[in-house]
Amino acid sequence: MTATGQHFKDLFSRQSAVYRQARPGYPDSLFRWLASLVPKDATLWDCATGNGQAAVSLAQYFPHIIATDASEEQIRNAVAHNRISYRVAPAEHSGLPDSSVDLITVATAAHWFNHDAFYQEVHRVLKPGGVLALWTYHSTTIAPDIDAVVARYETGILDGYWAKEIRHVANRYTTLPFPFPLIDTPVLQSQVLWTLEQLAGFFMSWSATQHYIALNRSNPLDLIMPALQSVWGDPSQKRDVAWNLAIKAGRKLP
Repeated sequence: MTATGQHFKDLFSRQSAVYRQARPGYPDSLFRWLASLVPKDATLWDCATGNGQAAVSLAQYFPHIIATDASEEQIRNAVAHNRISYRVAPAEHSGLPDSSVDLITVATAAHWFNHDAFYQEVHRVLKPGGVLALWTYHSTTIAPDIDAVVARYETGILDGYWAKEIRHVANRYTTLPFPFPLIDTPVLQSQVLWTLEQLAGFFMSWSATQHYIALNRSNPLDLIMPALQSVWGDPSQKRDVAWNLAIKAGRKLP
C-alpha cells in the first residue's frame, strides 16, 4: 500500500540500496535524444524513478524534473539534485496537475504498471504535443562463454521465479501496450566496465533472485558462481558488459 492508498507490485524496496549500487546506467545519447524532442524549458515527469538514476542524468538537460516512485524506500535512497523534486506516488496516480508536463519518462519499469490506469494518467498530465518515452535493457552481453553461464542462470535456475510482466522485457517491449502513435527511436546500448563482484551485485538486484531467496532460503548465485569464476578468470579483472536498449516513444496528438 502506498502513501496514497494504492496497491502496487513492490519487488525492489527490500534491495533498494543494492539496486542503487548495482544497476547499470543509460548512455548520454539517450538523454540528448529525449531533450531534442521537447522545448528547452520543458517540465519532465520521471515516473517510477527508483533511486533517481535516470532522473539525475536527465537533469543535465531539463530545468525541472518531478521524479516519483511508489516505494518510500526507493525515494529515501534517491540521489539528491537541485533540479529534481522527489515524491512518493504510484505511476497511476501521480498527483500532478492536468496538462502540466512536456515529457514523461519511464526507465526499466513500465512493464510493472497497470497500463490502462497509467495511460489514463498520462493523457491527463501530458500537454498536447508532449512525449511519452519508455525504455528497458535486455540481453546481457559480455563474452560467449560468460554469456552461456548467465543464460543458464536467467532462464534455467530462475525459471519460474520471474513475474509474468517480465515477458515484456524479454519481448523488447514489442508486446507492451502504448497509447500514442510511435516515433522513430535510436538504436542504443548501455555499457559498463565491471568486475565479477559488480556483475554478481547486478544479479542480486533482480526481482527473480530475491524471489528465489525468499522461497528457498538460499542464494541461487551459489549455483553458478564456480562456473562463472572459471570463465571470468581473475575476479578483479574488469570486463565490458553491454545491454541493448528497447525504447518505445510517442507524441500526444494536439
